[in-house]
Amino acid sequence: MSSKLEFFDFAAWTQFIPESEIRRLLRYDVPYYFAGGKPGAIPVDVFAKILIELGTEQLEKIKKGPEGKQEVIDEYNYGPTAGLRSFRETLAKYLREKDGIPLSKEDGWKEIVITTGSQQAIYTILDTLIDPGDAILTPAPVYLGFVTPAEKLGAKVICIPTDLNGIIPEYVEEALQAVEKSDEIKKPPEILYVIADSDNPKGTTLPTKRRKQLFDIAETWNLLIIEDAAYREIQFKNEKLPAIKSFDKENQRVAYLRTTSKEAAPFRVGYSVMPDALREQVIKDKGYLDLCTPSLIQKILNIYYANYLEKTLPEITKIYEKRCKAMCNAIDETFPEGERTNPTGGFFVWWQSKKMFDAKKFLEEVALPNQILYVPGHSFYPIRGYAYNPDTKRIEKSSPNINTMRLGFSYRDEKIIETGIKKLGKLLTEKLK
Repeated sequence: MSSKLEFFDFAAWTQFIPESEIRRLLRYDVPYYFAGGKPGAIPVDVFAKILIELGTEQLEKIKKGPEGKQEVIDEYNYGPTAGLRSFRETLAKYLREKDGIPLSKEDGWKEIVITTGSQQAIYTILDTLIDPGDAILTPAPVYLGFVTPAEKLGAKVICIPTDLNGIIPEYVEEALQAVEKSDEIKKPPEILYVIADSDNPKGTTLPTKRRKQLFDIAETWNLLIIEDAAYREIQFKNEKLPAIKSFDKENQRVAYLRTTSKEAAPFRVGYSVMPDALREQVIKDKGYLDLCTPSLIQKILNIYYANYLEKTLPEITKIYEKRCKAMCNAIDETFPEGERTNPTGGFFVWWQSKKMFDAKKFLEEVALPNQILYVPGHSFYPIRGYAYNPDTKRIEKSSPNINTMRLGFSYRDEKIIETGIKKLGKLLTEKLK
C-alpha cells in the first residue's frame, strides 16, 4: 500500500475559479506598479508613537507584579468574536458622528462587528445567506473580492450596467423585472452589492440621488444592500455624500462594511453595521473562521481612531489626490483614443480603449517586458455570470470587456506614475495605431 496520497478529491469550485489576478500580479517586482491597490501613504510615525505608548503602559503594569502581568496577558489574549467593546464603542461614535449612521449613544456599539478585514465581512455575509442557485445583483465591472466568493458559493451573479456615475438604478429595477421572465434564474435576487464611494475597480462615485434610488428599490423589492465603503475616507472633496446606510433608519435593509486598511494601513481590520438577525449569524460564522480578530491590533487601532485619525487623514488623502491627478494627466496626454473615469477619491482609474484589443495579452506581451503592471479589466467580471441587457430587456450570459484596464495610483509617487503611465501610453498608441 502506498504511503503517499496519489490524488485529492477537490471541491468543484477549485476547478473553475482561477487564482486571483491581483494576487498573481503581486509576485512581480516592477518599478511601474499600477496593479493591486496597495496603500502607499501610511502614517508610520504615528503607529510608532502608538506602539511606544501602548508598550510603555503595559511595561508599567508588568512592573506592578503578578496581577499587572496577568492584566497584560488578558489584553493580548483571545477576545470576543464580535470584537473588543472599547474599540466598538470608538467606532460606533465615529460612524454616528461622521457618517450619520443611526446608532444609539448608549448601546450602539453592540451593532458593530469587527472582522479581519472587510473581505472577511463580505465572505461571512455571503456564506450566511447564499445557497447554490441564489441570484445576486452587482455592478459591471465589479470588485473581484466579492464576485469570486459569490460564485464559489454557487450564486448566480447578474451584472448591471454602469456609467461614469456608477451603477444605474433604473437598470437595477428593470433587471429585477427581467428576472421574473428568465428561464435561467429560478429565484428572485435578494442581494445587491455596491461600492458607493470611489468604487473598485472603476473609481466612480454614486450621486446622492442614485444612493436614495437604490435604497428605495431595496425597500420595494425586499433586497439586502451590501454597501462596501472601503474607500469612504479616501475622498478628495471636503464634503462626503450620504452613505446609503444613513437612509436605513430601522437597520433592516443595508449591511454597511468599512475597513481600516486604507486610512490605517497596514492593519487590515473591518468593521460593519448590519441588520440584527444577519449580524448574529455573521458572528457565528466568523467564530468558525478565525475565532476572533487579534486583540492587540484592535487596541492599537482604538488609540489611532480615538486620537490620531482626524489629524492624519487629511495628509493621507492629499497624497492620494496628487497621485490621482498625476495619473489622469498622463493618461490624457499620452493614451490613444478611449475613455477614463474621473475619480474623486479611492485608489483607481478605469480606462477603456475605443479600439478593440486584448488588455491581458498586451500586459503579458508588451507591458510586463517594459516593467509595467496593471490589472486587465476582464478580471472584474463573473466567470460564469449573467448580465442585464437594457436593449433587449433580458437577462443574458455575461461577457467581459477585454479592452479595459484598472490602473492603481495608490502605491507609487507622482514622478514614477507620470513616467510609467506615459511609457504605457506610448506602447498602447503603437499597438492601436
